[in-house]
Amino acid sequence: MSISSAANSIIVLDFETTGLSPQQGDRAIEIGAIKLHQGEVVDRFQSLMNPGFRVSGFIEGYTGITNTMLADAPSCAEVMDQFADFIQGSNLLAHNASFDQRFLDAELQLINRDYKGKFACSLLVSRRLHQESHSHRLGDLVKYHQIENDGVFHRALADAEMTARLWQVQLATLQEKYAIADPSFELLVKVGKTAKASVDQMLQKEARKIVLRS
Repeated sequence: MSISSAANSIIVLDFETTGLSPQQGDRAIEIGAIKLHQGEVVDRFQSLMNPGFRVSGFIEGYTGITNTMLADAPSCAEVMDQFADFIQGSNLLAHNASFDQRFLDAELQLINRDYKGKFACSLLVSRRLHQESHSHRLGDLVKYHQIENDGVFHRALADAEMTARLWQVQLATLQEKYAIADPSFELLVKVGKTAKASVDQMLQKEARKIVLRS
């Protein structure tokens, strides 16, 4: 299955988890994802999942996901097997992607599943495209960019929705500031890895390449 190279045709995902590290035994307890095709939402995936042990009171309070809610939820293995099917053929995006990628990789490894897509990080892109912002936390960026929202955060599908809308703002910034109308996914990954002091020069160079090709 071929993977689209377009930055606006991706899957945006978010995990809620029992803690910060799958290497320390933490597990996923919710997954939410938005599938974008040419900038339009074409599909969604959301499910709680039972990690096989009780979550802490801190996590219950932070996420609003209680042990009662998880008691009847399907297992991590069942949900992640379905999610592995959902993400095939797509590149992936998350806010603070290294966190979500760690849990995705760990959960899929437990069921011997994998994926071919690459990850981009909207947090890293924000730090470079919007260096004037005092905070690059998702909730703060939603306020900064005046992104429409219902005030729900730290639930997986709601955070995936907000990340998808933030991504659209970032793509619009590339068009407005650099006249890059249809950026590739690879370009956005490159933006996230470029030094802050060099990103403007890099994008101006990319814009000139586009003009020369047209």
